[in-house]
Amino acid sequence: MLEAFIFLAWARVMKLLPFSRLAPSLGRPMTETPFVHDLTAERTIRQISEAVRVMSRHTFWESQCLVQALAAKKMLERRHMDSTLYLGTAKDERGNLIAHAWLRSGPIYLTGAGERRLFTKVAAFGTVKSYRRD
Repeated sequence: MLEAFIFLAWARVMKLLPFSRLAPSLGRPMTETPFVHDLTAERTIRQISEAVRVMSRHTFWESQCLVQALAAKKMLERRHMDSTLYLGTAKDERGNLIAHAWLRSGPIYLTGAGERRLFTKVAAFGTVKSYRRD
């Protein structure tokens, strides 16, 4: 939980950067990682998802979709696990443009899963950090 809290804080700071400075750290543009993973990784992926979800409710700063996706992505990277961060747009009930971010590793959506279907995907950033056992 502490790791999730720290990376949520880091992600909130990163969100303040202009997108042109943030984008290179998101992964390879318009690339998706495989929808499969080592089954031994599933428990870790789900634990990261839960930690970010729970801790995001307890921060005194805004920790919504992009902040959660960035934090979970960083936690996966520390464990040498692949991920794809998605950005999407839609219009709200008043016709205003709104945005959403979500993160996937293998077939598991760690953040933003519930709302992702309401948005049109406009970007994907894949990061391949596959864990290798020696």
